[in-house]
Amino acid sequence: MKEFRPLSRREALGAFGAASAALVFGCGGETPTSPTSTSTGTVTTGTNSACAVTPTETIGPYPSLVDLFRSDIREGKGGTLLTLTIRVVNVASACAPVPNANVEIWHVDAAGNYSQYGSQASQTFLRGIQATNSNGEVTFTTIYPGWYQGRATHIHAEVTIAGRSVKVTQIAFPESTNNVVHTSSVYAFRGTNPMTNLADGIFADSLSSEIVTPTGSVGSGYAATFQVGVSV
Repeated sequence: MKEFRPLSRREALGAFGAASAALVFGCGGETPTSPTSTSTGTVTTGTNSACAVTPTETIGPYPSLVDLFRSDIREGKGGTLLTLTIRVVNVASACAPVPNANVEIWHVDAAGNYSQYGSQASQTFLRGIQATNSNGEVTFTTIYPGWYQGRATHIHAEVTIAGRSVKVTQIAFPESTNNVVHTSSVYAFRGTNPMTNLADGIFADSLSSEIVTPTGSVGSGYAATFQVGVSV
């Protein structure tokens, strides 16, 4: 069930984001993607598990304009299933799990579009928030992200505690997996992303701390775990 609650911070950013949507800085193609069925079932794998503060990255020009509390953020969008677990840990306390933190993610669809901006302004796909459990974890059901010109394939993530943002970061994906996904199914009409992780201005200096290692396949879906280290 969706819950909509405006955030003052996001409303302020929304004015900037809406203006930016007219520029060729974020979304790529504007062609809608039809939903396709995918099967479920892979085992989640861990990555970037060192006890360290996760690099802070730009929130980007397309943050969410409303709160959407939900675990399945697909809204019928077609694409390869991705089950993404995010674990929040406190580096200042030997990486103990952080419960009751709000974790939000957002990313583009197979065609390279963000919801809530441009031609997709009335849509809310591929955005969602969950509160971490006692293990500091949330798990989202989404699709493998597409790509747009000028950026490596990625997912945005933000962690807030008691209404205060404590970490904004981005999640990268291996090119080997990207290339398999992006030449299949609803992604194939765009092909592979020409921007590599190491050529990307966001990930070039911090890739090892921000990349996940998905397991699975295009047919069965992928799963991955991303650890976010904060100091609170």
